[in-house]
Amino acid sequence: MDAVLREPAAEPLAQRHGRAALTTAIREALEEARRGILAGETPDVEEHFILQTASRILSNRGLRRVVNATGVILHTNLGRSVLSERAALAAWEAATSYSNLEYDLASGGRGSRYDHAVPLLRELTGAEDALVVNNCAGATLLALSAIVADAAGDSKPEVIVSRGQLIEIGGGFRIPEVLDLSGTHMREVGTTNRTRLSDYEKAINENTRAILWVHPSNFEVRGFTESANVADLATLGLPVIADVGSGALLPLGGEPRVEDAVRDGASLVLFSGDKLLGGPQAGIVVGESKLVSAMRRHPLARALRADKLCLAALEATLSAYLEGTAHEELPTLGMFHAPVEELREKAERLARDLTRISPSLQIDAAPSVARSGGGTLPVYEIPSLAVRIGGANADALAARMRTADPPVVGRVSEGRLWLDVRTLLPGDEEAIVSAVKEASG
Repeated sequence: MDAVLREPAAEPLAQRHGRAALTTAIREALEEARRGILAGETPDVEEHFILQTASRILSNRGLRRVVNATGVILHTNLGRSVLSERAALAAWEAATSYSNLEYDLASGGRGSRYDHAVPLLRELTGAEDALVVNNCAGATLLALSAIVADAAGDSKPEVIVSRGQLIEIGGGFRIPEVLDLSGTHMREVGTTNRTRLSDYEKAINENTRAILWVHPSNFEVRGFTESANVADLATLGLPVIADVGSGALLPLGGEPRVEDAVRDGASLVLFSGDKLLGGPQAGIVVGESKLVSAMRRHPLARALRADKLCLAALEATLSAYLEGTAHEELPTLGMFHAPVEELREKAERLARDLTRISPSLQIDAAPSVARSGGGTLPVYEIPSLAVRIGGANADALAARMRTADPPVVGRVSEGRLWLDVRTLLPGDEEAIVSAVKEASG
């Protein structure tokens, strides 16, 4: 332990993470080496190798800034949307001061956190009312639970859903399980690839309370397919709950827009705040006042409610849409729409900088393909540029880059490490230069 702590690279790690944390990480690294020896392996046990293992252990702890060079804009594992400066400042102000979160400034009495962002959402979507909860999965559960709660006396309140929309998204979130948890009986109609309006119509009975329409946001079925849209379902005389998922308020890649679902007659439209909307993690509901009010009254609403930081950041994000500055302000939309020529200049500049500090590596700028990610636009490809790094073991180089400060995450393909510049933020190029210099040194 003492010998490892005397290594020259130990002091910077101690300053960055704290001596106690470094000591704990070294103990874990030593234990990892012992397990390897007992398993018949021959791990490197020299002091600087143990310190490298400890550094890797420390780099995986805690929530920290990461450079996203994967080319996946809404990378779920890397936190999806990046907030705009205005949204971040709004959240900071809400965090560092008191606010009117549940206080009515006009009357001087108690207010409601559910009133915040509602006027903005009404204006943007054309809906009667709105509600913000902690995420879209929560919004779905709350909407279905409220439907069941209002169906008192029915032995089996039913919700109709197409078999082709019984989806699973990341983390094991499955529509059938959510329906079951809400106390709703699921009535499946149609087949995986074809569900007609007549299938829904035939399934309606005295216990039917709603129709659930779910956008299959993380996959696409092609070929011999047919499905009923929201406008068709709205003609059947039952509430239509439309989970559009991505939160697109502007046209992008054919994703369903929230405003269109409202206009087509959906009673409730559910979507995320941290996907194509480009805001904080949130589940947003817009629709008919009667149903939104039922959701507010439901006991689950308190368990799923959004906090003040989320509401502040969301209001700032929505304001950018109303003011027509969303493309300029929101990093997510900026990444989607950045011109290829602009990216080419960035990639070539970064390649030159990296070649200058690491002449032994094979570095160039090359065409790349970026993607949306985050359960949106599953087959949508976005032309991009990337810096390719060869001349070294790509997997080993990628692993060393992930231990940098901040960690740099790229992708390995064709025996090289690719760093896609479409998903880089201001300051990331300098961080990549520093990480490559350290990793190749």
